[in-house]
Amino acid sequence: MGMTIQEASRKSGLSAHTLRYYERIGLIHAVDRNMNGHRSYTEPDLSWLDFLTRLRSTGMPIADMCRYAELRRQGPETFATRRRLLEAHRERVRAQISQLAGDLEILDHKIDFYNARENE
Repeated sequence: MGMTIQEASRKSGLSAHTLRYYERIGLIHAVDRNMNGHRSYTEPDLSWLDFLTRLRSTGMPIADMCRYAELRRQGPETFATRRRLLEAHRERVRAQISQLAGDLEILDHKIDFYNARENE
């Protein structure tokens, strides 16, 4: 038995509105419906939602996520294209991490400066 949209929302951390939006734009397949016509999510759906959430939290644009989802639906013959898309995103994430590490160093330096001045 599948999960309701409320259960899927709770487990995924995504709002019901977001789940419907993801379905509408093709990020997730048309979710199966139960006999009452209500969406019925499965564990594989939740795994996919978790992956989408990670892509989004690392800054992947929705358009790229939709492209990836479309490639995924096309099957194994798109593995190489999907890998390249993820590799390009990985490089953007690494650049972000590098930038943030540099920003953190500056913050640490300023905090150390103020701590030293306060302790004089």
